[in-house]
Amino acid sequence: MTFRTKIIDPLRRNGALVNALTVDVEDYFQVQALSGAIRREDWDSHPARVDRNTNLILDLFARHGAKATFFTLAWVAERHPALVRRIVADGHELASHGSEHRRADEQDVSGFRQDLRRSKATLEDIGGTRVQGYRAPTFSIGTRNMWAFDALADEGYTYSSSVYPVRRDFYGMPDAPRFAFFPLESQTLEEYPITTVRVGDRNYPGGGGGFFRLLPYVLTRAAIARVNRQDQRPAIFYFHPWEVDPHQPRIRPLALKSRFRHYVNLDKTVGRLERLLSDFAWDRMDRVFRPGLAA
Repeated sequence: MTFRTKIIDPLRRNGALVNALTVDVEDYFQVQALSGAIRREDWDSHPARVDRNTNLILDLFARHGAKATFFTLAWVAERHPALVRRIVADGHELASHGSEHRRADEQDVSGFRQDLRRSKATLEDIGGTRVQGYRAPTFSIGTRNMWAFDALADEGYTYSSSVYPVRRDFYGMPDAPRFAFFPLESQTLEEYPITTVRVGDRNYPGGGGGFFRLLPYVLTRAAIARVNRQDQRPAIFYFHPWEVDPHQPRIRPLALKSRFRHYVNLDKTVGRLERLLSDFAWDRMDRVFRPGLAA
């Protein structure tokens, strides 16, 4: 499978290449690692912490003068509309993370289209701004459901950041391009994969998520610096509001692997984010990759 890559003139600020900062706005009880322990129909019975955690992140970004793209669940937006309005008012980009954190590869075409349509309409209505971007929950667009890109274009999205070109146990498209590409021949949609570092014949994660908490910060810093310097490309970094919350409720019972993935080093996230925001230049996805079309 071959794709046409997108040529980008890197955005620079004071000589430094600007990277894309992103947040996947979902609550702790909605994540993939806990899906086997928490039923979707019980979400509203758990104490919500996404409003508190996302506001903490917005305060952090404000202190550093950083702008970001917030891929937000419509489920969250409906329950916390003031949070969505603050994201927009603070100058960040509002984008879709779907309606209820359903994996794209576990939906049929019709259901996925409805999910895209509903989430876009909900976010635009609450945020009062156009939604152009989408990120599939758990990076669940891959070789098995390439039809998802057609659906995204048809539903009015102009870009996606749903591919992680690594090999993981429940997501990943390791043979996808590492940098921006057109997944459709019509070039009506652009895909911006999460950042990886190429070592030998394999891609390694370099764009945040659980690896940001698990591994020493210096490795994330080295990965982003290498992509900027060696590849001359902007990096894409992502994390979640629940990752700044070491005091969130502990879900039990939970498999050892899932417990480790979700709770490891939560108390270190904020400190590492402070360093990350100081070490690199950051901005919204649309300004980094689509500067001529950004709002």
